[in-house]
Amino acid sequence: MDLPLLLKALLLGLVEGLTEFLPISSTGHLILAGDLLGWNDDKAKVFEVVIQTGAMLAIVWEYRERFLGVLAGLLREPAAQRFALNVALAFLPAAVLGALFASRIKAALFRPVPVATAFVLGGLVILWAERRTHRVRVASVDDLRWPDALKIGLAQSLALIPGTSRAGATIIGGLLFGLSRRAATEFSFFLAVPTLVAAGGYDLYKSRHLLELGDAGLFLVGAAAAFASAFLCVRWLLRFVATHDFTPFAWYRIAFGALVLFTAWSGLVRWTAG
Repeated sequence: MDLPLLLKALLLGLVEGLTEFLPISSTGHLILAGDLLGWNDDKAKVFEVVIQTGAMLAIVWEYRERFLGVLAGLLREPAAQRFALNVALAFLPAAVLGALFASRIKAALFRPVPVATAFVLGGLVILWAERRTHRVRVASVDDLRWPDALKIGLAQSLALIPGTSRAGATIIGGLLFGLSRRAATEFSFFLAVPTLVAAGGYDLYKSRHLLELGDAGLFLVGAAAAFASAFLCVRWLLRFVATHDFTPFAWYRIAFGALVLFTAWSGLVRWTAG
């Protein structure tokens, strides 16, 4: 196995796990990191799909009792049925729009400069949202109604634009729709499971001709790194939102996006065109 390639896999796995559930866009970070590392070909895109699965499994493990309880009670418990319905409804808009437009969006926007622009704009949206008065109607995920879930799903569809952030769209959307910080954050976690499974499965099917047995070690390293870093990040974020808002993430997005745009404009970094 190529050691430099393994190190790239490890680094990108850590980037994925640390950014997937924060409102800072894991896809955007992977595009930028892959560009800097010189690993942004078709095989690298398949790798990114695999390591997203690793990050998703961290949510499944952290909330394993919740998921098992929902599965066990799906046929007879109204609370479990309501939870499953809410997640399904929230998943639907991005699934439909992704099937219709994902390939065109990837062709046009999956490049560093559009990603950096989305970073800055997303940061400004978070700042605006945090300056509004929050009126909490939904204290926990169990109190979520289906219209709220559907609206969060519509917000998640904005994350089809790379650099927007799936977590950012769902969490900030949840706050605007009356969810508490913890409820918005946890529902974003739960919604990640079907979203990443569906998107990953679809991309892997389309790219199945690129899969080779010799790449298994590479994928395992990246997925394991994503799982471990995502697991730690999820636990940290739940503690963070108990006493903080999302303003620091907004300033990070703006500063990082502006830095990428400056380096592209000045020629300090030879980013991929566009």
